[in-house]
Amino acid sequence: MTRRVLFAGALLLLASCAVLAAPKASKKPGVLPRYGMLVFSDLCIHADSGEFGGQRITLQRFAEVDTILYEYTAGGLSWPVVASDVNIDPRGQQLYFTVQPPDEDERTISGKLADGGKTLVLDGGYCGDEAVPMRLPLVTDFSRKAGVCRACPAPKVKKEKEEDKPLLDSGSTTTAGL
Repeated sequence: MTRRVLFAGALLLLASCAVLAAPKASKKPGVLPRYGMLVFSDLCIHADSGEFGGQRITLQRFAEVDTILYEYTAGGLSWPVVASDVNIDPRGQQLYFTVQPPDEDERTISGKLADGGKTLVLDGGYCGDEAVPMRLPLVTDFSRKAGVCRACPAPKVKKEKEEDKPLLDSGSTTTAGL
């Protein structure tokens, strides 16, 4: 009887070690977890004024509902705005939400995950340039100091074609006999 108990104990110990040594099932890269809290932020400090710049999106995922707190800068850091309509696609790779900051029109913000879930890329343009998307990195170190803001690049000036240029009238007339 004692041998059977020892043998069963050894088998149980061996099975436990095999379970612990088995490779862990990895979650899909670039997918929002179903539960928990994530913060995406590009908040920075303007070197000349010392004011904050950028925005921060805090996503809270609960069993019953997903919530978002949205913060942005308008001279100073805004109070958090609670999103009224949070939608995350079933694959957990895209989201959109609606916010109405005080004294502003309601707007919808949408984006998708990039860099294996480490960046939220928002639709729209950075510094008014639609070709450059806004990228909010995932915050993993909440004790770090905010970095210095990058200056917006100078706007690109379109060169006018010769046929598009207006004709200039100098207002002078030629007179004969001078």
